[in-house]
Amino acid sequence: MCNSAVNLALAMSAMAKDTTTTAQERKDVDVLLIGAGVMSATLGAWLQDLEPDWSIEMVERLDSVAEESSNGWNNAGTGHAALAELNYTPQQADGSIDISKAVTINESFQISRQFWAYQVQKGNLRNPKSFIHSTPHMSFVWGDDNVDFLRKRFKALQKSTLFRGMAYSEDPQQIARWIPLVMNGRDRSQKVAATWTEMGTDVNFGEITRQLIASLEKKANFQLRLRQEVRELKQLADGRWQVTLQCLNSGTRRTLTAGRIFIGAGGAALPLLQKAGIPEANGYAGFPVGGSFLVTENPQVVAQHMAKVYGKASVGAPPMSVPHVDTRVLDGKQVLLFGPFATFSTKFLKQGSLMDMFTSLNSSNMLPMVKVGLKSFDLVKYLMDQVLQSDRDRMDALRAYVPQAKQEDWRLVTAGQRVQIIKKDEKEGAVLRLGTEVVASQDGSISALLGASPGASTAAPIMLELLHKVCPEQMASPEWQNKIRAVIPSWGRKLNGDVALTEKVLAETSRILQLDYSPVTPMAANDEGRETAFVVGK
Repeated sequence: MCNSAVNLALAMSAMAKDTTTTAQERKDVDVLLIGAGVMSATLGAWLQDLEPDWSIEMVERLDSVAEESSNGWNNAGTGHAALAELNYTPQQADGSIDISKAVTINESFQISRQFWAYQVQKGNLRNPKSFIHSTPHMSFVWGDDNVDFLRKRFKALQKSTLFRGMAYSEDPQQIARWIPLVMNGRDRSQKVAATWTEMGTDVNFGEITRQLIASLEKKANFQLRLRQEVRELKQLADGRWQVTLQCLNSGTRRTLTAGRIFIGAGGAALPLLQKAGIPEANGYAGFPVGGSFLVTENPQVVAQHMAKVYGKASVGAPPMSVPHVDTRVLDGKQVLLFGPFATFSTKFLKQGSLMDMFTSLNSSNMLPMVKVGLKSFDLVKYLMDQVLQSDRDRMDALRAYVPQAKQEDWRLVTAGQRVQIIKKDEKEGAVLRLGTEVVASQDGSISALLGASPGASTAAPIMLELLHKVCPEQMASPEWQNKIRAVIPSWGRKLNGDVALTEKVLAETSRILQLDYSPVTPMAANDEGRETAFVVGK
């Protein structure tokens, strides 16, 4: 995919094909994308701009695209910019708040916004209202300790220019104006606090995936093949990969030879990476965690809430299990979700096998898995408590956020499976990792994305990170750099600390994506410090 030698080898191979092998049975492509989710769709879109002559094939084991983690009903749809997610701003031992991860995630999301805006301008993404909506992002807590934490978090975030315009309040009346559904019926003696920002979004990543793939299918050098499952991966002497695929409808097998492979198959990425046999996959294990949400479509309830409201996670909860009350737009209809409630299954995919976790264990990752298990008592207890929850327990959890919730208005839906990364660590022996990680072979011929949140929200920069790993020379070339800057005007520059550039990016992407945008006016100096300019209420 990334050098002339590979392309030459592909050409020579095509000339020397066995004449008894038909084109349908064997095919050479520059790039094979395994999995038809948002990551593969995003990488395909990047490659169409960077190298429009490369041939690309995308294979998917299901009968349509975006049916696993990318599906709108299988994720929270949060445009993760760290505006509300408390787990991205941990409190340190000295009581201070570390905002470094929040800054990184926000920077990454601004790249995604620019990428989507560019795709809209090119016509690859259609009406923005079909996949993204302005939705205020809020953090909401109660109790002295949690209020103290949120106040510190807010003050810490004001040191970054990326979080300008965020408001903070401990006034119940003000918070009720923001989120009446959350405050109606709440104990008036309960101490509460919230932050609010209008720059949040609700994103339908399934719709983005479908539209990007539909645009790729219009290209002569792109092919999508559904109901195709990878059976074998073998690297040839010339560096290319020979892939055996089976059609799940007919049972027939075919062989494909690819210059490079990207595995964007969600939870199935780890087993496929292991199947490839590259040493870089050693030591990685996967811990599957599922989820479910309570959802209401009652228009009288939905109309009372227009925000994504994140709270504090329970002790031991995995990073993706932070409770939140979400305004969503799914299937063209506004709904309200609360959750997630963790579920446990040994499946790596929602439509996977119960043997997934067991078959992924080997001599290189068994010890890291055991070490993480031994020191994760809180996680095990949390999952057991969640699995044993009754309908009444889930309604009690909902009423902590929506005090007047009625059981007849809400139903339980099963969301997607996520596989958290477990890997070797020099200091701790093994760790359960938050976020996503790109794993690639030394020669860059095969790569995969492992992990979960923030995932889809940062697909555009993650795929650029992947290209840095597998195509370092091309990424450093003026040709690719100029093409990337055409898509991401701020590429190579930090937004944090650059107010003018940040406002320019927000204004332009908001205009193209039809999102709400209000320029942040400069704050007046005061004796309390800059953060008080955004404190609302008492």
